[in-house]
Amino acid sequence: MPNCKHGIDSRFCSACANPLTDRERRRRAVQLRADARAPANDAEREAYEAVFAYEEARSKQKGKTIRAGRTWPMIADYGIIGAVERIVMRPDDATGYRVLVEMGMEDMAFEAVVLRHPDVFSPEAVAQSRHRLQRLHPDEP
Repeated sequence: MPNCKHGIDSRFCSACANPLTDRERRRRAVQLRADARAPANDAEREAYEAVFAYEEARSKQKGKTIRAGRTWPMIADYGIIGAVERIVMRPDDATGYRVLVEMGMEDMAFEAVVLRHPDVFSPEAVAQSRHRLQRLHPDEP
C-alpha cells in the first residue's frame, strides 16, 4: 500500500494528488468565484477577481471570513466596472493593496485591473491608477 508523507494511501490523499501551493490554491479559488459571476468580458472577470482576492486576503489576515461589505452594494448600484471606477477614484487608501501584496496577489488589485484594461475605464481612472501604483512603487517605471 503506497503511503504519502501524510501517512495515508497516496491514491486518496488530496494534498498529494493536487500539489498546488497555498498561494496557487487561493488564486484558483478566487478565479473560480469570479467565473461564477458570469462576467461579460475579461475586464469584468478580473474586477470580480480583485474583489474576491481582497476578501480572501483579509480573511486570511484576520483568521475569519471577511466580506467586502462596502464594495458589494456599490457593485449592485453601479455594476462591477462602475464600482471599480469609483473605487480607484477615491482618495488614497492603500490598505487593500498592501494586503494583496502580502498575499502575493498585487496583480489582482483594482488599479492593476484598470491599467490592464484602459479601454474599459475612463482616462481619469487610468491616470489615477497609474499615479497610485507609481507612488506605491516609485522604483518601477
